[in-house]
Amino acid sequence: MLDHFYYTPKNLNYDFGPQHPLRPERLRRTVELLGRYGVTPVDPGDGDVRDVLRVHDEEFVNSVQQTSGTLELGHHHVARDGGFAFGFGSGDNPPFPGMYEASMAYVAATAQAAYAVANGAKLAFGIGGGLHHALKSRASGFCIFDDPAIACHILLEKFDRVAYVDIDVHHGDGVQWIHYNEPRVLTCSIHEEGKTLFPETGSVEEIGADYTSFNVPLKAKTTGDVWLQAFQATIIPAVEAFKPGAIVLQMGTDAHVMDPLGHIRCLQQDWLAAVQSVKDLGLPIVAVGGGGYNITTVPRMWVSACLTLGDVPFDDEVPDDLGSEWAMPTYADHGQREASFGMEHAQRIVEWHQSEHIPRLSR
Repeated sequence: MLDHFYYTPKNLNYDFGPQHPLRPERLRRTVELLGRYGVTPVDPGDGDVRDVLRVHDEEFVNSVQQTSGTLELGHHHVARDGGFAFGFGSGDNPPFPGMYEASMAYVAATAQAAYAVANGAKLAFGIGGGLHHALKSRASGFCIFDDPAIACHILLEKFDRVAYVDIDVHHGDGVQWIHYNEPRVLTCSIHEEGKTLFPETGSVEEIGADYTSFNVPLKAKTTGDVWLQAFQATIIPAVEAFKPGAIVLQMGTDAHVMDPLGHIRCLQQDWLAAVQSVKDLGLPIVAVGGGGYNITTVPRMWVSACLTLGDVPFDDEVPDDLGSEWAMPTYADHGQREASFGMEHAQRIVEWHQSEHIPRLSR
């Protein structure tokens, strides 16, 4: 069941503007569709800055708060100049009024999910979160505060080891760098390689302390069948070898073939099979959102993942009125599958991890 589904309408205030690809509507639709299955969100409250300070520098946090406040007063030039050193400006991270409170709303949802799992829940959600690019002292890639990194830190208070699993098309760089020298956290990311996609990191050579940074970079245009095989042959056995007490699962949907920002060609059913593989590990899970920029794919992928993780039965057909209104009649993608692509490169990555990396995690 989905008893620990944390969400507040304040999450919809995390909005970089109408021209920005990160659209709050994708989250609103997800919550509305989940409501058809009896899912009632739990308000996580306003968030605690002490949780943010687990992973972010105080100077950065203060800058976010001050920049947000000056924008609310209409002093745009002061806010933009003041925030530039911390990753704000035109492009990926334009500052907006109320961004501190909106960012804290995401932190609140993910933190409450992590506290729930630390207190014995088997599954909890902060579905709007997954802001995995935020760095210790800098906003990056649409991300201000790194809520999945915060979740890992909270879980370490209960569990000796924690695994972070990231299926977003972009490398989970923020979570990796925050924990790069922390041997108690295994950060795993399968993503499009940095040669063709932001943030240009995530090579197999980034191994962290005690081999606890684990990356599966795939070529652009890799098809979903190859993506799934690589995931199941590398990240699943890596987590098994590491033996964590709990998992933070980042469920970015932008590895989908229809996503406008990435170049991996997953279908919904490939991506959902990876979620199922994580569930099958039998460990407590904090599930968060992430990227995804096609409004017809994100809600159906997140909803199918939440229902799958929560053992809530559902048919392939999206409820008629919403499926019609949102142009997504089914959860799965139907039609002829593309010919496999990217296998040779993926196989080299798989063989390296199986021969070099995973054995070191098993020590």
